[in-house]
Amino acid sequence: MALIRRVSTLLRADLHALLDQLEEPETLLRQAMREMEESLARDKQACKHLLHEQEMLEQREQEIRKSFTNGGDELDLCFESGQEALARDLIRRRLEAAGLAKALAAKRSRLATHCAELKAAIEQNQSRLEDIRQKSELLCVETTHRRSQEEWPAMEVQIREQEVELELLKEKQKRGLS
Repeated sequence: MALIRRVSTLLRADLHALLDQLEEPETLLRQAMREMEESLARDKQACKHLLHEQEMLEQREQEIRKSFTNGGDELDLCFESGQEALARDLIRRRLEAAGLAKALAAKRSRLATHCAELKAAIEQNQSRLEDIRQKSELLCVETTHRRSQEEWPAMEVQIREQEVELELLKEKQKRGLS
């Protein structure tokens, strides 16, 4: 069994090495950058949604606060006319509205915290993406340079001593130094 496991491990390693050679790192890097950009776009959209939800909560909270601050005149009227049952109902609605306003304020606060965390993550991921873009550009330049060197192999020209002597004589002849 140990022998089969070892052979299996070797075959898997060879297969992985072959796949690594087949994959183009530039293509994989571009795909990873596209995925990061998509993730950033989703996070930005989620942040916009959170901001919109915060605004809606704030508006609702203001409406509720307005409604129970205007109830003071109605309560005075109830007491003047001796309608304690109606006054109790108004007080109950005021307390419910105050509790709802408090819950909305707490939810808005949690959303603000979550939105701030999301914004910080977006900034951090945006910075990482820019770093990767810069490294990608460097990699592309290095790869292009390496490929150009591969396309133009280093040419080693060997010059014989007789060729040098012959050229020397020709140059002397041109200059009249023979």
